[in-house]
Amino acid sequence: MIEQAASAKIVLGIDIGGTGIKGAPVNVETGELLCERVRIDTPQPATPEAVGAVVKQLVEQFNWQGPIGCTFPAIVHNGVTLSAANVDASWLNAPAQDILAQVTGLPLKLINDADAAGLAEGVFGAAKGKAGKVLMITLGTGIGSALIVDGKLISNTELGHLIFKNDEIAEKYCSGKIKDDLDLKWKEYTQRLNEYILHLQLLLSPDLLIIGGGISKKHDKFIPELTGLRFPVVPAELKNDAGIVGAALEAAREFGVL
Repeated sequence: MIEQAASAKIVLGIDIGGTGIKGAPVNVETGELLCERVRIDTPQPATPEAVGAVVKQLVEQFNWQGPIGCTFPAIVHNGVTLSAANVDASWLNAPAQDILAQVTGLPLKLINDADAAGLAEGVFGAAKGKAGKVLMITLGTGIGSALIVDGKLISNTELGHLIFKNDEIAEKYCSGKIKDDLDLKWKEYTQRLNEYILHLQLLLSPDLLIIGGGISKKHDKFIPELTGLRFPVVPAELKNDAGIVGAALEAAREFGVL
């Protein structure tokens, strides 16, 4: 277990994804991971029971006894998962927060994965100290989104599910997976992404857009080529740690650690 200084405020952050579940203790005052994160493959099928067993394994691996923040790739409302677009269908309408809290025996707060990433970027990353409307999109298997207004998270925006082209949702048009599946060149992909971001501009007029997800590692290939935007576009700074940090931060606020 992490040696916790008396003054440190530490929460265990766990990031549940479709292929991996990773976690680490986080100093929620600085956003720093206090040791190397541990990653375990997501069980298949990723049922609540199977995922709960992995979360419990991570808690035991860190010998953790405090609050836990946990992300999930679905709409999370009052601890219930209300969608299952890219996860096992058994999560639909499941009391996921209660399930994971019971299996760990510890106070646990569940948050949408993109919301967690946006929260982390707002407090410790690319949007730190930024006022106004900050929008983050994560480009991966789907498109996640987080909206932060004057530092406050507006949860479960699900802007990747906007009806956009040919009566399809946006993530079927310009997610990272679509680029790979259609073998799109960067110029072709950037044109699609630009159309989507212009649509978001029409709807929300953000002051800043942050792009995260796996594709953001190649941000130099597409961000400079975006046109017609009234706001700056920057890559996420916290990369693969953003979900862990944001989940821990949300739990810290929920349980009075901060």
